[in-house]
Parts: sequence; structure tokens; C-alpha cells
Amino acid sequence: MSASAGSEFSDGSAPKPGPGRTGRDWADPAFSGLAKACGIVVLVLIGGIIVVMLSGGRLAFTTFGPGFLTSSAWNPVRDVYGALTPIFGTIVTSVIGLVVAVPLAFGCAFYLTEMAPRWLAGPVGTAVELLAAVPSIIFGMWGFFVIVPIMARDIQPALIHSVGRVWFLHPFFSGAPFGTGLLTGGLILAVMVTPFIAAVMRDVFNSMPPVLKESAYGLGSTRWDVMRQVVLPWSRTAVIGGIMLGLGRALGETMAITFVIGNTNRISASLFSPGNTIASLIALEFPESAAGSLKLSALLALGFVLMVISFITLACSRLLLRAGKA
Repeated sequence: MSASAGSEFSDGSAPKPGPGRTGRDWADPAFSGLAKACGIVVLVLIGGIIVVMLSGGRLAFTTFGPGFLTSSAWNPVRDVYGALTPIFGTIVTSVIGLVVAVPLAFGCAFYLTEMAPRWLAGPVGTAVELLAAVPSIIFGMWGFFVIVPIMARDIQPALIHSVGRVWFLHPFFSGAPFGTGLLTGGLILAVMVTPFIAAVMRDVFNSMPPVLKESAYGLGSTRWDVMRQVVLPWSRTAVIGGIMLGLGRALGETMAITFVIGNTNRISASLFSPGNTIASLIALEFPESAAGSLKLSALLALGFVLMVISFITLACSRLLLRAGKA
């Protein structure tokens, strides 16, 4: 066949696909375009949410200015609103939740992958995954009817009469033991985010090449040495990603924290004092906010602030990863 014959043989038939062709040259460009479109859709969705929150909260930002972020006032009667109290509650409860959840999740994941017998690791791992699927409102009801009475009757009085007697810890463990408060909210968040972090860590530890751990054990390392010098350095990136996943869940949790935090607009150093979070305040106040009102604008502004906090935590995690790789 000559070069001028085009894409047909002399008898008029079309050439058959070569060894590296399938006859579907459109498939790869179509798949590439579809993947690119999915990425663009995600960016558009995030940008749309930001625009809606920012435009909806513009009235509050223009009315109160930077004082909206530094004021603890929340008075719907006088139409005076500030974001400091819910920001404080959101950060404190999330930090408490992570402080409790990360060691629990790591211990659970390491036990299931390195120490537990095979007949036990499977069912316990499934139970951890099922715990992650429990609706948040169930955690809230359980916390209100079970954890709050235990905190009021046993844990908070014990902390007041033990840790609270230390002079520099007294401001954090003082007050009436009502059971609700920032500490209780943080503990409920810890129970909720532990399964997410543990599931990520377990999958990462299972994907680690066995030869690395076997070599360390062959050199006489203990389980603690293997965990500290082999497992953690190898899985650092994924572990930080799992922790950030849990932090994102804790920052945006609504119903569970609403049941147990006390829902009071005030800031106190005591972990026993009631408070609120951005998500819980929006959930409680949104149904009572009239369209176009300053109160509704303040709630939308709080939603924008929550997104900014989430982006800041994500940026911090990226910086930690870069510092670890340097």
C-alpha cells in the first residue's frame, strides 16, 4: 500500500488495529476529560460554598468589622453578635478530642496489626469500622444519658479534689460539676473520631512491607523500638492524614456536641464550664433566624469562619509534612 492510499487498502477495506491499538482511540481522551471534569467540579463546589458563606455573612462583617472575630457578645435582642465564644469552644473541644483520640487510635491500630491474634483482629477491626458508621446524634444521646451523669457524679468531683488542688491547674478544673461542658464535649468527640483515625492507621500499618519490621525484629528490636523507629517514620504521612481527617470531623461535628456542651455563650478557663461551638450555635440559632436579618448573616459568617479554620488546619498539616521530609 502506498502512502497516498490513505487509511484504506486497495480492495477498499479498513486496516485492522495494530498490536498497540484497540480501535478505541477516543477512550483515553474521554477518560482524561472525565477525570479533569471531576477535579473541576470539586473546585467549583468548594468555591461556591465559600462564595455563599462569604456573601451571606457580608452584612455581619461590614456591621461589626474585625470586632466580629474578637467579641464574645451574642445578644439577638440587641442584634449584637460576636464569633469569639464559638471559635473558642470549637478549638478547645477539638483539641481535647484529638489529645484523647490519637493515642487510643494508634494503640488500637498497632495492636490489631502487630499483637492481636488473627481470629481476634478481624472482628475487632470490623467493630471499629462499624463504630465509625454510627450516626452522630446517637453519640449525642448516649453522651447525654450516660456520660454526662458519670461526669457529674464521679469524674468531675474527683478531678476537682485531686488535679484541681494544684495551683496552676486549678483554673482549668474548677467550678460546679454539672456534667456538661467543654471537657465532656471533647470526650464525646474523641469517641467519635477514634474509629476514623484508627481505621486509617490500621490500613497503613497493614500495607507496610513486612521485610522492614522483620529486619528490625531480627536485629533484636522490641515492639516499642519497631513502632518508634520503623513503623512511625515509614507511615508518618498517612498517620498525619488520618489525624487531619479526625480533626476535620471534630471541627464540624454538630448534633453530638450540642447534646453535651451546655450551649452557653461565654468563655471560661474551666473545662467544666458550658460553652458552644460554631456548628452547635448554627444548628440551634438557624431555625429562629429570619431571612435577610443580621442574625442570619452572623450565622453565615460563622460558617465562613469555620471553613477558614479548616483550611488553616489543613495548611498546618502540609507544613508539618514538608518539615518532616526536609
